[in-house]
Amino acid sequence: MNTKLFLITVLSVFAFANAKPNDNSKKTIQMEKVTFNADGLVLSGHLYKPANFDSSKKYPAIITGGSLTSVKEQMAGTYAQRLAEKGFVTLAFDYRNYGESEGQPRQFEDPELKLKDLQAATTYLLSLSYVENVGALGVCTSAGNVAYLAAEDDRIKAVGTVAAWLPDESVLPMLYGSEDTIQKLREVGLEAKKKFANTGENDIILAYHNEDKTASHVGPMEYYMDTTRGGGVKEWKNELSVMSWGPWLDFDPMSKAKEIKTPFMMVHSDGSALPDNVKKFYNDLQGEKELIWGDGYHFDYYDQPKQVNLAVEEVSAFFSKNLN
Repeated sequence: MNTKLFLITVLSVFAFANAKPNDNSKKTIQMEKVTFNADGLVLSGHLYKPANFDSSKKYPAIITGGSLTSVKEQMAGTYAQRLAEKGFVTLAFDYRNYGESEGQPRQFEDPELKLKDLQAATTYLLSLSYVENVGALGVCTSAGNVAYLAAEDDRIKAVGTVAAWLPDESVLPMLYGSEDTIQKLREVGLEAKKKFANTGENDIILAYHNEDKTASHVGPMEYYMDTTRGGGVKEWKNELSVMSWGPWLDFDPMSKAKEIKTPFMMVHSDGSALPDNVKKFYNDLQGEKELIWGDGYHFDYYDQPKQVNLAVEEVSAFFSKNLN
């Protein structure tokens, strides 16, 4: 087991915060809008290419994904750009039902459908003549989604997670109050699903709020409430389809760890979500693995220089070792 405790230095924060607009690596990163198909749906992505990209060469590629309801312009895009600056081809995309991707009902969450989308993204990247191997990086909810991917698809050669959201059945009462509440949410979700099938009407609730108890996630949600951060990304909607409750409560990435032999790195902290589950997941992984324990809070790993720098430096070295 290769476990490292890492404290990012003040100098790295200074370097991130004071990067110049004409920095050569950032100036020459290429980003293009792309589309690819999944189950007949057109999914929308941003494909990033590194500095001095040469289509006659072969590059390691990384799929990036973000939190529940997030879009490619949020944390997926942040990490895709930063990893492209490290020499990778990267793809940040909108899962079906979200952002610019097709799919109905809108804002509907289903881990099994997200697995299909990640597999379609893998197929797309491998179809590019300049891509050699593919890895995946998941932030928050997408950490669990890429765990599903790693357990199912041996085309993925390395996986990284940042501030992973790794629930299982045992933590649901703590998250939602009681078994009775969980059952009621399942029933509400099932009724919404029936309503959509019969009328085409998609019941929507807030995805995040600091206080509103009708939201799916209630608490200090500064990243989403702050219009200078994730809440100000115009492509994002603070909405969740009510019929998501069933598949969302069934989301169980913890059960996938023992099936994963793919090289796996996890970046987490005591202030990030479900740290005990992350440690258990790590212990259950069957292949080469690294655990990086940083500091800060969960949302810091979405966009704050210190935590993003830590994650990028660690996962880029890991991917370089395992994708080249």
